[in-house]
Amino acid sequence: MNEITSFDGSSPETNSPDTMPHSVEAEQQLLGAILTNNDVYDRVASIIKPEHFYDPVHARIFEIAAARIAKNALASPVTLKAFMEDDDGLKELGGPAYLVRLAGAAISAFAVRDYAQMVYDLAIRRQLIGLGRDISDKASRVEVSSEPREQIVEAEQQLYKLSEQGQTESGFQSFLRAVTDAVNVANAAYMREGGLAGISTDLVDMDKMLGGLHKSDLLILAGRPSMGKTSLATNIAFNVAKAYKRGKLPDGGEGAVDGGVVGFFSLEMSAEQLAGRILAEASEISSHKIRQGDMNEAEFRRFVDAAKELEACPLFIDDTAAIPIAQLAARARRLKRTHGLDLLIVDYLQLVRGTSDNRVQEIGEISMGLKAIAKELNIPVIALSQLSRQVESRDDKRPQLSDLRESGSIEQDADVVMFVYRGEYYKEREKPGEDDLAATEQWIADMERLHGKAEVIIGKQRHGPIGTVELSFEAQFTRFGNLAKSWQQGGGEQSF
Repeated sequence: MNEITSFDGSSPETNSPDTMPHSVEAEQQLLGAILTNNDVYDRVASIIKPEHFYDPVHARIFEIAAARIAKNALASPVTLKAFMEDDDGLKELGGPAYLVRLAGAAISAFAVRDYAQMVYDLAIRRQLIGLGRDISDKASRVEVSSEPREQIVEAEQQLYKLSEQGQTESGFQSFLRAVTDAVNVANAAYMREGGLAGISTDLVDMDKMLGGLHKSDLLILAGRPSMGKTSLATNIAFNVAKAYKRGKLPDGGEGAVDGGVVGFFSLEMSAEQLAGRILAEASEISSHKIRQGDMNEAEFRRFVDAAKELEACPLFIDDTAAIPIAQLAARARRLKRTHGLDLLIVDYLQLVRGTSDNRVQEIGEISMGLKAIAKELNIPVIALSQLSRQVESRDDKRPQLSDLRESGSIEQDADVVMFVYRGEYYKEREKPGEDDLAATEQWIADMERLHGKAEVIIGKQRHGPIGTVELSFEAQFTRFGNLAKSWQQGGGEQSF
């Protein structure tokens, strides 16, 4: 194999302290292999792009070769010569003869992926150095318009974008592997009590409809204010964390065999307020009493016992307001690395920040980011979402997919879209005048029928049926529960 020296005559792997990391030889060998055998390009196309080359001439050679190969045309020193005869950079290297030298010194095809990975890794290192210099430069300039906290957020966003490069290109996998993964999921559901493939929410009818909370799924939980979105989310978080058991997984590793570690981003309520809601549910003392301290001795003991029990629950709360999606992803990764993470809840989606100035594009960036987190960390992500006011203008106030704010991207990225609806809330506000006895009697009958009940409407489910799940709702404890059917309780309906 003939060796090509680097442009400055020095050893190709030697860099002075002021030189950005690069390997001219690796770039030359990679290009030579492509120009000699165009089939090699398909092996590296998912790794390398023109901007990853250190030398701009190499970037142009790669770009032209890639464009020709994409059209099923030959990319060789002869065909590229016509496109690059007037290239000043190529002239400095000896003109079209340089293309011939590249092809003549080509490596064997088996090593081409290693060289492509090397070129890519060095490009990432250069970007990291550039980002570090930018951060240092901005930090050294004391300006009123650029606060340190804002600089940290901006740096995290840039690092997040850099870390996301190359993560979506997983390539094809054999059907055998895909079938094996599907069989393993079905086997886990078959072996698990209750037949769930995912994590149980402890809400029986919802679990039956969803099959539990599946890994890598993005679930949107939407509703109008006061419908109980946050209450349902905290109930699910508490139920999953309470059931957490660690043990040996089927693949031989350690992890959650029941329940799971839960991360909860509470962007609207403080961690203290959220904990108060969970304590109200666990102790069966109204959240109003807890806030006021209006408890008798028995209730206070129950409250303390519930608090002690909750101390052992692997539930982690982050109440940072207006957190950027990049920072949210970084903190989720950190939690998984340090404590484990089996379920992530975000309350709520519209309070997360993106990088775009356009609101619709920003929501799209956030929903895509949440789906990316679900896939990367292999966990279910539940994101709460607000609904538009158009729900209130309809006679039937049950929400539907078109009611989602900026619904296009949210609906598209979500695997499951659920709506919380409580008819009692709306019926209570329709109380007729006292002089209309017939209407009042009908209203009382409707209130009795709707009292303590809620609906979770599954408007979209990528891997299962859509429909409505009925739950009980105890407002004083902000608790959703399973609703007993008439045939289960001798004609009565109650939560259990």
